[in-house]
Amino acid sequence: MVKAQSRTLIKRPLEQVFSFIVDDFIKNYPRWSPEVKSLRALTSGPLRPGWTGHQVRVDQGRRTEAEFRVVALEPGSRVSFRGIKDPFRIDYEFTPRDGHTELTFTFELAKLGFAMRPFEKLIRIAVQEGTDRTARNIKGLAETELEPLSPTPPPG
Repeated sequence: MVKAQSRTLIKRPLEQVFSFIVDDFIKNYPRWSPEVKSLRALTSGPLRPGWTGHQVRVDQGRRTEAEFRVVALEPGSRVSFRGIKDPFRIDYEFTPRDGHTELTFTFELAKLGFAMRPFEKLIRIAVQEGTDRTARNIKGLAETELEPLSPTPPPG
């Protein structure tokens, strides 16, 4: 198993960050993960448990296609995806921090094929770098595009 996790503090309210990732997933996922060359919903409607999607990615020159499913969605807290045929899991966890959002992004590859085992250390490094980059990209996009929480004016 290969697992990588990254945390970042996004200086925007949790509700906005959650909506940016979950409600606008089809629009925004290829933006924070530029390896995604094509993304489409296979299930109509908003993300919810059971919702499925299809993606085409190019990672370090290698093209892959995968279908994935939402396996958990807790509003304001977490959304999790799992590969339908491919053994991966992706989690986005949201924690409020003083009016901001701590995002924990986790990618887990349940098993490596036999031919890939000699490269496990390199794969771990690449997966961690990809996880760190994804968290940075989400933070950058969210802080650029979402309005900061307005300070409460002092009582007058």
